Amino acid sequence: MPQYIDIEAARRARGLRLVLTPGGPGPWSEAAKGFCHVKRLVYTPVEQPAMPDQQPLLDWTGQSLAPVAVLEDEEAVSALADILWLCEQLSPDPSLVPSSSEERVRMFGLMREISGQQGFGASRRLVMLRENLARQPEGPGRDWTLGFAHKFGYSEDSAGAAQDRVVEVLALLAAQLRHQRAAGSRYLVGTSLTGLDIVWAAFAAMVAPLPEDVCPMARGLRRMYTASDPETLEALVPELLEHRDAIYREHLALPLDF
Repeated sequence: MPQYIDIEAARRARGLRLVLTPGGPGPWSEAAKGFCHVKRLVYTPVEQPAMPDQQPLLDWTGQSLAPVAVLEDEEAVSALADILWLCEQLSPDPSLVPSSSEERVRMFGLMREISGQQGFGASRRLVMLRENLARQPEGPGRDWTLGFAHKFGYSEDSAGAAQDRVVEVLALLAAQLRHQRAAGSRYLVGTSLTGLDIVWAAFAAMVAPLPEDVCPMARGLRRMYTASDPETLEALVPELLEHRDAIYREHLALPLDF
């Protein structure tokens, strides 16, 4: 487990600090960690406060969710695209952003489809909340889940639309990967590793977590992350998981440590 410091200590610390979600393969946090790993950036991991006590993080960074990156006294950044640009600034080589403007637009566009508002991750989270609420009996645990769901705009209608978005983005990524393979590339954009490959590798956990020996998770969390509905499983073609596995094997660190 990383040697987390708390928000109070992080405010006094210097250098690059990265607020992360502990206890599981939170895809936004794992993607940010992946950028830093590839670029060999040293950072201080900061533990995201447990909900609902997000006020200390909000007071410091203006954000209430991980990941958040803070360099020295600069303004905090939280969107994965902004964290990636910060990493590029700190360590230009190896670059994770294509030099071609066309490829760069495609990379950031697909990153947003995965990690942005109403993207794959946010949509899958709503579906997971619906499935979790369907299993939970009345009690404190369900009340906590309802509070969490409210934070992310959950409703039965939004979860239904979210399921369609999950399938749509998986199909988009599968088509992009097949196009790239036909062109002779092993990567989702261009001919070398980009931030998009790392983002997909991290977010694939929301439908198919890595095996227990390299991604130890609580049983309930693994069950919640693992997709079981036919529509998602059909869209999750083998090539997408093969790509995830290759990125972890060749570029990222295993076992996961959170």
